[in-house]
Amino acid sequence: MASEVCDSLTIPYGEHTISLERPWRRVTMHDIVKEEIPYFDFDVNDPSTLDAAKAAASAAGVPDVHKCTSVGYVLNACFEELCEPKLIQPTYVIDYPVEVSPLSKPHRSKEGIVERFELFATGREMANSFSELTDPVDQRERFEAQAAKKAAGDEEACDVDEEFLSALEQGMPPTGGLGIGIDRLVMLLTNSPSIRDVIAFPLLKPDA
Repeated sequence: MASEVCDSLTIPYGEHTISLERPWRRVTMHDIVKEEIPYFDFDVNDPSTLDAAKAAASAAGVPDVHKCTSVGYVLNACFEELCEPKLIQPTYVIDYPVEVSPLSKPHRSKEGIVERFELFATGREMANSFSELTDPVDQRERFEAQAAKKAAGDEEACDVDEEFLSALEQGMPPTGGLGIGIDRLVMLLTNSPSIRDVIAFPLLKPDA
């Protein structure tokens, strides 16, 4: 697509030059956080290290880590604050903690991790993909954990979806999903700094 639209796989975006030549970098969330916090070597499956993980994140300038209830949440907070804005070139981030991936299938060989990746470029998420969780018992437990977070004030958490759970209980084959941010892709290909520049009819709040 970039070759058709831009006549090149090397394209400008703001002050950066983005190379879409393959292969794109692939890195685990834990490894990329360690690039910013070299001593962040805490196991997402070991709750006894939570306080130490919070201290390391706080020392690195990550805000609100005192609210994190697991090492997985601390890891994700570190990634979003310290790493994501620096992912200018296309990068696949893999091995997400289960806590931040309520619909993803558990990793087949890594406890506490799910089979999920996100693609980043220009410092923002471009795509999200994962193997779908097909176990209705596991899914209910994750929904209930999300509902508890929502009740505690987390605006990004979800409720228990009984219709979805009922469908899972009937049986679901192995499934994977991929969501691509078309608006962000168009921003990249057209060198547009704002999403409002690429949405035909943006919904804007009326002027006060």
